[in-house]
Amino acid sequence: MASRAKRRAVGLETPRPPGPPAHREEDEEEEETEFEDSDEGDSEEEDELVDQEVNVEFEAYSISDRDYDGIKRLLQQLFLKAPVNTAELTDLLIQQNHIGSVIKQTDVSEDSGDEVDVDEDEIFGFISLFNLTERKGTQCAEQIKELILHCCEQNAEKSVVERLDRVLGDTSRPVGLLLSERFLNVPPQIALPMHQQLQKEVAEAHKTNKPCGKCYFYLLISKTFVEAGKTNSRKKWGDPKKEELMFANAEEEFFYEKASLTFSYSVQEESDSCLGGRWSFDDVPMKPLRTVMLVPAERLGEIMDTLTQHLSL
Repeated sequence: MASRAKRRAVGLETPRPPGPPAHREEDEEEEETEFEDSDEGDSEEEDELVDQEVNVEFEAYSISDRDYDGIKRLLQQLFLKAPVNTAELTDLLIQQNHIGSVIKQTDVSEDSGDEVDVDEDEIFGFISLFNLTERKGTQCAEQIKELILHCCEQNAEKSVVERLDRVLGDTSRPVGLLLSERFLNVPPQIALPMHQQLQKEVAEAHKTNKPCGKCYFYLLISKTFVEAGKTNSRKKWGDPKKEELMFANAEEEFFYEKASLTFSYSVQEESDSCLGGRWSFDDVPMKPLRTVMLVPAERLGEIMDTLTQHLSL
């Protein structure tokens, strides 16, 4: 990739609430066993680490074969247990490496004083565009379209389903699946240079007649949440109010505002502690959703202006 995303030092660790301070009387300490003393020492050491910020700098690189495991893991985080061939999708994203970037930790020099182990193959996020129209006939593209239409039928009005079906079936107006996935604690500011670089690559692909160079619509599947106690007034989730939705990738709310079609579906039964996480904000349990957005390509300029305004470093 000709240019790299901006670098920024950010804290990656999510602070955990500290436990109550250990307090013992002297006579109680004498009664403690050696094993319990060892546990107490470990606990105190852990408490010292609570609320400490770990500063990590990132850089963006073009996608390569060595990124296979990391990209696939992040795709599984998005699709969970849905019947989508994430292995094939990962392969196709790597093959079209003129589009897309991965975020990796910047190498830390030995004289910097930071004792940070850097895994050169570990990726913290990626962005790419998968043209569902150009990839028509591949298993993963058909599975993604089938998944989206099925969930739309279950959770949206008939008119929404019919429109989405027409858009996905119109081969004269390609639809690109915009994939932007990262670990939870990677801040949204990293999204701005990633999206800017992607738009440059798409424009260059269009100019040189490469795959993914022209899309009339961008399709997003966004990880969102609503308070578990709030139930939709309808049997189906449909289109929750914007103020009810919380976005795992905060910048995707700007895409939501410009979308011409949206609906959400629950993934609570598919989520687990490994892939989906157990979500709560301020001790309020959250219901995990996926929110599908169809964004006309001509609105990307407005979205990029908004991203620049809110996420500039």
